Amino acid sequence: MFHRERPRSPQPRPLKPDSNSSPRVPFPAPHQVVVLLIIAHEIILHVRHLGREGERGRRNWRQPPPTILRGSEASLPASPRLPVALRGAESVPPEQMHSPSRGFATTPKGSAPTPSSCETVGALATKPSNWGIVECRGSQRKGLGNLALTSNSFQPPGQGSSPLPCLGLWNHFVLVKVRGSLGREAFRGDKADMPVLYDRLLKLKEMFNSKFGSIPKFYVRAPGRVNIIGEHIDYCGYSVLPMAVEQDMLIAVEPVKTHTLQLANTNPLYPDFSTSANNVQIDKTKPLWHNYFLCGFKGIQEHFGLSDLTGMNCLVDGNIPPSSGLSSSSALVCCAGLVTLTVLGMNLSKVELAEICAKSERYIGTEGGGMDQSISFLAEEGTAKLIEFSPLRATDVKLPSGAVFVIAHSCVEMNKAATSHFNIRVTECRLAAKLLAKSKSLPWDKVLRLEEVQARLRVSLEEMLLITEDALHPEPYSPEEVCSCLGISLQELRTQILSPNTQDVLIFKLYQRAKHVYSEAARVLQFKKICEEAPDNMVQLLGELMNQSHVSCRDMYECSCPELDQLVDICRKFGAQGSRLTGAGWGGCTVSIVPADKLPSFLANVHEAYYQRSDRSLAPQKQSLFATKPGGGALVFLEA
Repeated sequence: MFHRERPRSPQPRPLKPDSNSSPRVPFPAPHQVVVLLIIAHEIILHVRHLGREGERGRRNWRQPPPTILRGSEASLPASPRLPVALRGAESVPPEQMHSPSRGFATTPKGSAPTPSSCETVGALATKPSNWGIVECRGSQRKGLGNLALTSNSFQPPGQGSSPLPCLGLWNHFVLVKVRGSLGREAFRGDKADMPVLYDRLLKLKEMFNSKFGSIPKFYVRAPGRVNIIGEHIDYCGYSVLPMAVEQDMLIAVEPVKTHTLQLANTNPLYPDFSTSANNVQIDKTKPLWHNYFLCGFKGIQEHFGLSDLTGMNCLVDGNIPPSSGLSSSSALVCCAGLVTLTVLGMNLSKVELAEICAKSERYIGTEGGGMDQSISFLAEEGTAKLIEFSPLRATDVKLPSGAVFVIAHSCVEMNKAATSHFNIRVTECRLAAKLLAKSKSLPWDKVLRLEEVQARLRVSLEEMLLITEDALHPEPYSPEEVCSCLGISLQELRTQILSPNTQDVLIFKLYQRAKHVYSEAARVLQFKKICEEAPDNMVQLLGELMNQSHVSCRDMYECSCPELDQLVDICRKFGAQGSRLTGAGWGGCTVSIVPADKLPSFLANVHEAYYQRSDRSLAPQKQSLFATKPGGGALVFLEA
């Protein structure tokens, strides 16, 4: 089946076997001596299969991965697969990667075997799989899920059956590859959404085989996200507070020997696309689905300065509602970036991946700030994240246990790459920053973001709101007035400051945009503080901040719409302590904080009031209204 590889922190140093690395064993009885001699023979066979691999000639075990059996899963088919290209925060350098035709992977540099015993091997198998030292003690059938190591699990290529599995006669250490972590048992309990993912992987595998006539070598998953609070401020340099959702983008991948990049989608609405991997062209005027994949692909290609890339067959599947404000487009960009990195076997941290994908999405014409890509890679199950920029970092934020977050789709779609609304707001914030800097005699020509003004003045967000009141007027600015304030020509404004799709804008609301950004940035910090202090009225206080955020988005940033406002009102009416638009706005979704004991009635009442009383009843309920919890970040799944 499959096993998961989740980006993790860098691995500890390898465990070096020595006299203290295994338990003391009493002198064996005569019948045990025979078995020990057989083991010695097997070790000699293993040593013979050590060889130099890659440019640096590192030594690796050349053995097929063993199989952990789970009940009825008595035999798992073996198929060639790529080695793991992303382990923890680091990926495997190219010189450590085996040829895909070998059908097995080796321990990456810097990884350490994981001590465990046969009696706890099941727990190990439910975690991201890796090479590990399994200490066998007694019976091997006491593990979680009644796991068993088969007798041919440890044999090197071309050898017969091996006696190395734990026979219960002595204590010993065995180097194994723990497998089966994507068995259904691994997706129970706190991973209640995972059986769905398991089924989707199997279905995607079948569809890939039907489409391309072969089996994928690996799969990549990148989640969507919901921004709890902190809207339209990431590209201004301020912290945001999102969490990953269970909805995601999945891509099944098979590298090919040609230089052709073939893309297909499980959704028939999105047509197939193919191009040369060495001549990727992205048309900004047409935000077609495959262009988002090309953004991630091109970002990795240009980061490493590569010119001769291998081709690949890719089948994309997504269950994030499109144009919903849940970051389906960015998830596809991140997925594509991780796909490309995995095929190349290059070495990048999660932070570097996020930054590259944030930059590369701008190939499509969207001037985003990096929140979506950051949470897609840095997310962890069970916690929201405070995402900070310059430098990029993520801090856990524990959400209240007595409440849940509910996402509701307004059924109004808005593609931010297909309109100028989003980029106009980015431009207005940039102009506001320059005018504020000019008013305080700062080098305004070097200022691009509102956060930079605050940092240069070394004042609080509250003081920045007062400065905005004094320096900017509420009436809209014309391009001519902006030029007059900055002392530049209209031509300089258009060529040096405005983006291509904002050249013809006639008015800029600088006062309103700056007021929203500074007040929203303060709300994010207050939200995090309340979560840390956890007062008795925590849910109420968080809800009030979310309500204030929506009012600011609606009135000061003007990124709401009548349907979103109506949906927010309905959510508050039926029990939400707070509700607000999430994502870019102008459509998409709301996010509401709801006391856990009110969730069933809340879902029923909102569904009836907003969806059933209009033609929105045709919208799929599971994609339109659902509770969510913090999910994990991007993953690589290997065919085993």
